[in-house]
Amino acid sequence: MTPVHFSFSSAFILGLMGLAFHRTHLLSALLCLEGMMLSLFIALALWALQFESTSFSAAPMLLLAFSACEASAGLALLVATARTHGTDRLQNLNLLQC
Repeated sequence: MTPVHFSFSSAFILGLMGLAFHRTHLLSALLCLEGMMLSLFIALALWALQFESTSFSAAPMLLLAFSACEASAGLALLVATARTHGTDRLQNLNLLQC
């Protein structure tokens, strides 16, 4: 495993571990998701450059567009949660209550 592959895989694993084990605030969960998506984007872009494939070069941009949509939806949920509940702590959010 090259150092480049190791750095991107460790960045993805760190984001995944942060999402799995440190779920106190909604903002920290969204930041972990963004870190995972950015590491996937860079890895996919470097993979397309490594194989010199022009037909596969649109995939990283498509992933980046979906990542931007995910970030905007996450921030909209964060604002709505902060307005209705007064906090972004995930322990206070219960889907079984109104």
